[in-house]
Amino acid sequence: MAGVLRSVLAWWTVAVPVLSLVALALTWGRSLGPLPVVLVAVVLAAAVVAAVHHAEVVAHRVGEPFGSLVLAVAVTVIEVALIVAVMASGGEQESSLARDTVFAAVMITTNGIVGISLLIGAVRFGTTLFNAEGSGAALATVATLATLSLVLPTFTTSQPGPEFSPAQLAFAALASLALYAMFVVTQTVRHRDFFLPVTVPADKTDEAVPADAVPAEDQHAEPPTRRTAWISLGLLLVALVGVVGLAKVESPAIKSAVQAAGFPPSVVGVVIALLVLGPETLAAARAAHRNRIQISLNLAYGSAIASIGLTIPAIAVATIWLDGPLVLGLGPIQQVLFALTIVVSVLTVVPGRATRLQGGVHLALLAAFIFLAINP
Repeated sequence: MAGVLRSVLAWWTVAVPVLSLVALALTWGRSLGPLPVVLVAVVLAAAVVAAVHHAEVVAHRVGEPFGSLVLAVAVTVIEVALIVAVMASGGEQESSLARDTVFAAVMITTNGIVGISLLIGAVRFGTTLFNAEGSGAALATVATLATLSLVLPTFTTSQPGPEFSPAQLAFAALASLALYAMFVVTQTVRHRDFFLPVTVPADKTDEAVPADAVPAEDQHAEPPTRRTAWISLGLLLVALVGVVGLAKVESPAIKSAVQAAGFPPSVVGVVIALLVLGPETLAAARAAHRNRIQISLNLAYGSAIASIGLTIPAIAVATIWLDGPLVLGLGPIQQVLFALTIVVSVLTVVPGRATRLQGGVHLALLAAFIFLAINP
């Protein structure tokens, strides 16, 4: 019975990415009615789950922390394509879409993914443990990137409005790329041990988590073969293309729903970020369920770093062809939420251990962000 179940799951994770591309080909550039919109949403959700499965297969093969980079970078590259595509079709009306989407991604990763992971880990194991050195370095990189790219444009004077001048935008893009490259080298080469899951010593298990917190199958499972990993990598990319392509297909319906509900246009960016970050959120939650909180934090902060460090340079290049202004500066409410997020995150990361309270605080900040995005 177990073998049959595994065969069904294996077939399903192969079929869904292909199905998402078929659905994308059938719906791209067409006006959809209510029923096709619902069907596309179902396929989109299934593609998200399939992407998580294949990302975990690749991560298991390459090991940590390289595995955490796979999904973060892949999703961010596709996110950039989605932002550029929507901005190109919307003109000046979408001038703030990049800011709204990137800031939403920062808040979802640093509060949503972190909060869910800490809450799951703490509820199941009592106390969650992670490397403060690696998580602190990642958080510092997130804070610096977000401040340079999203906060400073509000206060610069070379360009009217919350915008960068061309020279300032070029500087922010180059600085973002440099910081992202430095972080990747730090995470994967120079200080790789800072980003590996924490091992609980036998004499400390009564103070933190039980000795068998990590399931035996996670500790001893053989990594997949190279051929399996390559197949999963290809299916991961196919699934991600399907996810973002179908999200683009759904975007007119999303915009119409946002307008019909009377919500601000910035909510579109929040919805896009939620869709794109679905695979990473599920992967982080599954890692937390196995008491591998460091992997969850790697995914959360790594996704935030990639979202800014890759998106801002790509958008800076895209402005050569895009019409209209590029609004990057955050408003007062967003700046307050961002500052509070950084303060709370520092207090969470520094001890190297957290309880369900910290998870609840981060989720409360995410709820405040979403509520104030809808009702500013």
